Amino acid sequence: MTIKAVEWRGDSVRILDQTRLPHETGFIDLTDYRDLALAIRQMKVRGAPAIGIAAAYGIALGAQGIKTSDKGEFIVQLEQIMQALAQTRPTAVNLFRAVSRMRQAATSRSVPEARRALLHEAKRIHQEEIDATRQLSLLGADLIEDGFRILTHCNAGPLATAGYGTALGVIRAAKAQGKNISVFATETRPLFQGARLTLWELREEHIPATLITDSMAGYFMNRKKLDCVIVGADRIAANGDVANKIGTYTIAVLAKENCIPFYVAAPTSTIDVSLPSGTAIPIEERDSHELTHFHGFPVAPEDTEAANPAFDVTPHDYVSAIITERGIIRKEYVKEIAGLGRS
Repeated sequence: MTIKAVEWRGDSVRILDQTRLPHETGFIDLTDYRDLALAIRQMKVRGAPAIGIAAAYGIALGAQGIKTSDKGEFIVQLEQIMQALAQTRPTAVNLFRAVSRMRQAATSRSVPEARRALLHEAKRIHQEEIDATRQLSLLGADLIEDGFRILTHCNAGPLATAGYGTALGVIRAAKAQGKNISVFATETRPLFQGARLTLWELREEHIPATLITDSMAGYFMNRKKLDCVIVGADRIAANGDVANKIGTYTIAVLAKENCIPFYVAAPTSTIDVSLPSGTAIPIEERDSHELTHFHGFPVAPEDTEAANPAFDVTPHDYVSAIITERGIIRKEYVKEIAGLGRS
């Protein structure tokens, strides 16, 4: 796939507006970091790695617009920019890791040097995600056998990573190896990332795919129509607990009940060793309007109360393996995740 989800354009950040897919491929050139922050919040750019990349570029963009040569004042304004971007999506750890790296890049440098260092670091973050997702996809493809029917939930391809993809990256790599595979993709309520984005990406890759509702997964598992599940992640705790799109936990439980491997594909930038378990992962609660309306049209009675958590946490006991660019982790998650930092 040649379309770029996030791209630095010299004096702007270009993003593919994912809210307009699959019927329209439209790009937005953003020249103000506040507009980029809004685009992240509105999920025009989304997926943990892509959010981190977009935020890094947003900080570099904002730094270009700071009109002062005083280092102290520059840092004050830069911190305001970083905070504005950090407050957009609370669950995706790549966002906070990118902000931290950008903050460090500007430290102990003059204003001109800081501006250059910030852009260099943003580009470095982007390239690292490209390299990591391609490598983990190659490693993960070894888990996919010829003829496999794969279930995936939400969207974890190039759109979500601004790289090769995580869950869909593994699928792409398996196809590139000549394996005859097919995919079942959940629609992913309430914003239909599976129906709108995953099916679009799979069609671009000429990979056979079937769309199902979120609640159909158990039906197809019970009827032996699926061979494995692969999902991405927005944050992975030190013990291997995984935060991903709401509904992932349900699918993981069903997979274990039906003896189907449940794989998580994510770069190490998505692992948060500061959190001992998934209970500490912050879960974003989004506007209930996303649930009660579709394209502005009400689908529930007026004044309906609705809960809309964007993510859930799958305990590590339900995870067969975590696929990273540094290797595939199986079961001894605390030990192996800790070891990634020393590799």
